[in-house]
Amino acid sequence: QVQLEESGGGTVQTGGSLRLSCAASGRAFTSYTMGWFRQAPGKEREFVAAIKWNGGSTYYAETVKGRFTISRDSAKNTVALQMDSLKPEDTAVYYCAAGRYVFRYDKSNEYTYGGQGTQVTVSL
Repeated sequence: QVQLEESGGGTVQTGGSLRLSCAASGRAFTSYTMGWFRQAPGKEREFVAAIKWNGGSTYYAETVKGRFTISRDSAKNTVALQMDSLKPEDTAVYYCAAGRYVFRYDKSNEYTYGGQGTQVTVSL
Protein backbone atom coordinates (compact mmCIF):
# COMPACT_ATOMS: atom_id res chain seq x y z
CA GLN A 1 0.00 0.00 0.00
CA VAL A 2 1.41 3.33 -1.06
CA GLN A 3 1.58 5.99 1.63
CA LEU A 4 2.80 9.55 1.73
CA GLU A 5 3.19 11.03 5.19
CA GLU A 6 3.94 14.69 5.77
CA SER A 7 5.55 16.08 8.90
CA GLY A 8 7.17 19.26 10.14
CA GLY A 9 4.24 21.64 10.16
CA GLY A 10 3.60 24.06 13.00
CA THR A 11 3.22 27.70 13.96
CA VAL A 12 5.93 30.24 13.24
CA GLN A 13 6.20 34.02 13.26
CA THR A 14 6.47 36.09 10.11
CA GLY A 15 9.98 35.84 8.72
CA GLY A 16 10.60 32.47 10.33
CA SER A 17 11.39 29.10 8.78
CA LEU A 18 9.94 25.61 8.73
CA ARG A 19 11.07 22.41 7.08
CA LEU A 20 8.42 20.00 5.88
CA SER A 21 9.20 16.38 5.11
CA CYS A 22 7.30 13.78 3.11
CA ALA A 23 8.07 10.10 3.65
CA ALA A 24 6.98 7.78 0.85
CA SER A 25 6.45 4.07 1.42
CA GLY A 26 4.90 1.08 -0.27
CA ARG A 27 6.87 1.21 -3.50
CA ALA A 28 9.99 2.67 -5.03
CA PHE A 29 9.51 6.23 -6.25
CA THR A 30 12.57 6.35 -8.46
CA SER A 31 10.65 7.41 -11.54
CA TYR A 32 8.12 9.63 -9.82
CA THR A 33 7.72 13.38 -9.76
CA MET A 34 7.08 14.65 -6.24
CA GLY A 35 5.15 17.80 -5.51
CA TRP A 36 3.94 20.03 -2.71
CA PHE A 37 0.56 21.73 -2.79
CA ARG A 38 -1.23 23.83 -0.21
CA GLN A 39 -4.77 24.81 0.60
CA ALA A 40 -5.85 27.74 2.75
CA PRO A 41 -9.35 27.96 4.27
CA GLY A 42 -11.90 28.97 1.66
CA LYS A 43 -9.39 28.74 -1.18
CA GLU A 44 -8.57 26.19 -3.84
CA ARG A 45 -5.58 23.92 -3.57
CA GLU A 46 -2.56 25.52 -5.21
CA PHE A 47 0.81 24.35 -6.47
CA VAL A 48 3.88 25.15 -4.38
CA ALA A 49 6.85 23.19 -5.72
CA ALA A 50 7.81 20.00 -7.55
CA ILE A 51 10.92 17.93 -8.19
CA LYS A 52 11.63 15.19 -10.67
CA TRP A 53 12.71 12.16 -8.68
CA ASN A 54 15.62 11.00 -10.82
CA GLY A 55 16.66 14.19 -12.55
CA GLY A 56 16.39 16.63 -9.71
CA SER A 57 14.81 19.38 -11.85
CA THR A 58 12.78 21.69 -9.65
CA TYR A 59 9.75 23.91 -10.24
CA TYR A 60 8.24 26.61 -8.03
CA ALA A 61 5.17 28.77 -7.86
CA GLU A 62 6.02 32.43 -8.35
CA THR A 63 4.69 33.22 -4.89
CA VAL A 64 7.34 31.06 -3.19
CA LYS A 65 10.27 31.30 -5.60
CA GLY A 66 13.39 32.43 -3.78
CA ARG A 67 11.95 31.57 -0.35
CA PHE A 68 11.16 27.85 -0.58
CA THR A 69 13.48 25.02 -1.62
CA ILE A 70 12.39 21.51 -2.55
CA SER A 71 14.84 18.64 -2.29
CA ARG A 72 14.78 14.85 -2.28
CA ASP A 73 16.71 11.95 -0.80
CA SER A 74 16.26 9.02 -3.16
CA ALA A 75 17.88 6.53 -0.80
CA LYS A 76 15.44 7.39 1.98
CA ASN A 77 12.40 7.91 -0.26
CA THR A 78 11.80 11.34 1.22
CA VAL A 79 11.13 14.80 -0.11
CA ALA A 80 11.62 18.00 1.88
CA LEU A 81 10.34 21.54 1.54
CA GLN A 82 12.49 24.16 3.25
CA MET A 83 10.41 27.27 3.81
CA ASP A 84 12.19 30.53 4.71
CA SER A 85 11.01 34.11 5.07
CA LEU A 86 7.51 32.88 5.79
CA LYS A 87 4.56 35.23 5.42
CA PRO A 88 1.05 35.09 6.87
CA GLU A 89 -0.26 34.31 3.38
CA ASP A 90 1.73 31.06 3.47
CA THR A 91 -0.67 29.77 6.12
CA ALA A 92 -2.33 26.62 4.78
CA VAL A 93 -2.43 22.85 4.96
CA TYR A 94 0.51 21.55 2.94
CA TYR A 95 0.15 18.30 1.00
CA CYS A 96 2.73 16.03 -0.55
CA ALA A 97 1.92 14.35 -3.88
CA ALA A 98 3.55 11.77 -6.15
CA GLY A 99 2.96 10.95 -9.79
CA ARG A 100 4.76 8.95 -12.42
CA TYR A 101 3.46 10.63 -15.57
CA VAL A 102 3.26 14.28 -14.64
CA PHE A 103 3.37 16.82 -17.47
CA ARG A 104 1.76 19.80 -15.78
CA TYR A 105 3.61 20.04 -12.48
CA ASP A 106 1.22 22.61 -11.15
CA LYS A 107 -1.90 20.45 -11.62
CA SER A 108 -2.74 18.34 -8.59
CA ASN A 109 -4.93 15.94 -10.60
CA GLU A 110 -1.86 14.72 -12.50
CA TYR A 111 -0.44 13.21 -9.34
CA THR A 112 -1.53 9.69 -8.43
CA TYR A 113 -0.85 9.67 -4.70
CA GLY A 114 -1.36 12.26 -1.97
CA GLY A 115 -0.79 12.62 1.75
CA GLN A 116 -3.09 13.77 4.55
CA GLY A 117 -1.43 17.14 4.92
CA THR A 118 0.32 19.11 7.63
CA GLN A 119 -0.79 22.50 8.97
CA VAL A 120 1.48 25.51 8.61
CA THR A 121 0.45 28.70 10.42
CA VAL A 122 2.40 31.93 10.10
CA SER A 123 1.51 34.55 12.69
CA LEU A 124 2.09 38.30 12.52
